[in-house]
Order: sequence, then C-alpha cells, then structure tokens
Amino acid sequence: MNKKLFLYLYIVLIFAGCKNNVVRISGTIVNPVSGTYIVLDELKSNELIPVDSVRISDDGTFNFKREIKQPSFYLLKSADNNFLSLLLEPGENINLKAYGDSLNYPISLEGSKGSESMAEYNITLRSTIKKMTGLNKIYMQNADKPELAGVIETLDSLARIYLDEINVYTKKYIDENLNSLVSLVALYQQVAPSVYVMNPSTDLEYFVKVDSSMNSLYPGYEPVMTLRDQVMELVGNSREQASATSASGTGKQVPEIVLPTPQGDTIKLSSTRGSVVLLDFWAAWCAPCRKESPNLLSAYNNYHKKGFQIYQVSLDKTKEAWMKGIQDDHLEKWIHVSDVQYWNSVVVPLYRIESIPCNYLLDREGRIIATNLRGEQLQTKLAQIFK
Repeated sequence: MNKKLFLYLYIVLIFAGCKNNVVRISGTIVNPVSGTYIVLDELKSNELIPVDSVRISDDGTFNFKREIKQPSFYLLKSADNNFLSLLLEPGENINLKAYGDSLNYPISLEGSKGSESMAEYNITLRSTIKKMTGLNKIYMQNADKPELAGVIETLDSLARIYLDEINVYTKKYIDENLNSLVSLVALYQQVAPSVYVMNPSTDLEYFVKVDSSMNSLYPGYEPVMTLRDQVMELVGNSREQASATSASGTGKQVPEIVLPTPQGDTIKLSSTRGSVVLLDFWAAWCAPCRKESPNLLSAYNNYHKKGFQIYQVSLDKTKEAWMKGIQDDHLEKWIHVSDVQYWNSVVVPLYRIESIPCNYLLDREGRIIATNLRGEQLQTKLAQIFK
C-alpha cells in the first residue's frame, strides 16, 4: 500500500474513533437571565469536578462538546441547588429544554437514554417530595393546637405510605434498569435531607443486586468501586443480615444473587424458581471442588429432566481460569456465574462463606432443604425428593 495513503487512512480512523466518543449537549433555557453561565461537572465518587462552562446566549441556547470513553455521570448546573443529572454515553447527541430555575425537571430531554430515564424517575420522586412537603405544612398549621398528637399520628402514617410507595417504585425501576448505571443512582435518592428512599439495612438485597451487576459491567468506574466497598462493609457488618442469611437451619429463603455468566449474560438465582436447585460455590483452583465435579455431573444427568438444576458460583481470580475449569470438568450443562473477585466476591459475606466447596440444596421456592451435600449424600437426598 502507498505509504501516504496508509498514513491518510490511519488519520481518518483516529479521527473517526474520537468522533464516536464525542458527546454533544445542546440546550435551550426558557426566559434566560442575561449573562448567566451554565456549568458541566463530572461526578466522581466523592467530588464534583468542573469540566466546562458556557455563557447562555440571549436567546437561551447553549452548547457543550466533550469526549468520553465510557458511560459517566455529569451534572449540568446553574447553581449548587439547581442542576440536572446526566448519564452520558459516547456518541450521544443530547437536546434539552428547561426553565432556568428548575433544570432537574426539564420540559423536554432527548438523545440520552440514561438521562431520559433519570429524568422520568425524578418526576415520580418530585411527586413524593411534594406530598411530604404538604405533610410538613399541615404539621406547622397545627403546631399550637391541642389535637397536635393525633395530627402527628395521622401524618406519620401518611408519610410511611408515601415512603413505601416510592420505595416500591424505586425497586421496580432498579429491576428494570439493572444493566444501566441509572440503577446505581436510584440507590441514593432522598425525599428530604437524610431521608433516603432506599434503606441499606432493609433493602440490602438491592444494594447487592446493583453492586453485582455494575461491577460486572463497569468494574473500573470509580462510583461502582465505591459502591462495592460500601456493600462489602454493609454485608460484613450487619448482624441482622448475617443472622438472616446464615444456613444454620432449613426452611430459610436464601438471598438473591445477580452475577454474569462467562458469556456476559446476567442470570439471577431467583430465575431458577420452580426447580429444585443446588446452589454450589466453587473455584477452578479448589481441588476438593474439582473432586466433586463427577458427583455433580451424575446428579444433574439423573435428575435434570425431573426438575433439578445447578446454579454454580465461582470464586476464581480470572475469567480464563474459571472457563478452563468448566471445560476441563465438562460442566457446561448448567448455570455458571461469577464476578471473578476471588474472596472479595460479593457472595462471600452475603452467604458467610468461610471455605469451599460449599452448597445449599434449595426447594422450588428458593428455601434451604439441606446444606453441604456431597457425593452419595446429594444423590440420596435427590432420590428422596424425586421419588
């Protein structure tokens, strides 16, 4: 190939690659204030970093252009208490229209699926905030009246209803957006200062869900790494959770697991409901685990058609070692998932795993039938179940 032609093609490819990473934000502010600036901040784990600012033109328009390499969170703001959260992805062309004093509730927003989703969520959240604010007004109106105690009881009851409603809505929102970074944002929404929609102590399952999914999709993204640290601490330090999830007795519902397969698909443990399931924790580096592989194969072949499934979670260090272990032991028939985090895997504190192999035999509703069945013990138990 001609050297000059090769150089030309190389330059074209470089610029084409950069173009695909460019995000453009075009906006219109209704009734703009002359001389006002709008700022674009990048959201890190514990800080906001200003990356650009532009003066809003007299007709209310403004434009930003920025190159990014992966989906990232940004704030478009005119003041610290007036901002719009954006989830920007490489190549997006965003167009929005908003009033200058309420950026967080744009009149229209197009061109960014993640940002549109967050704006839609904010509409429901705003409705709840208005209801809660209304309760506060009622309280103030009755602060000096003798029937205040009864009013407070009624207001508390209504507040619990409103919080329960937005909590249920948020959980549904997370479930529907589990492969998007918007699910991470949903974990930290507030209806008032320090009044969070999601409570880590009662909604820990959802923190674990989001952590598992985000860590598999965006493992190097700083906010995701921060969530991982928080979840590990929450799970490890929660006595209530440890008590609820320990496998000391039968009949307990096991916590949800949401992890990727070797092919990158995310499969929930709860998706196996309806089958008798062996939840098995193993690793390719674990010799006793590998010794159990023939027993698992035999059990699967004997009972799969009768309703038996295996959901196997790996504590391997690398995807390559994990996949090689599956292939070498011919375990491809059943479900395999892992975040490939070794003993830092989210399932370790969640299930209080101290050693592997470790397994739980679950009934069709996800409750524990028995624990740590190996060899003939597993075959015997399955024979009883499927008799």
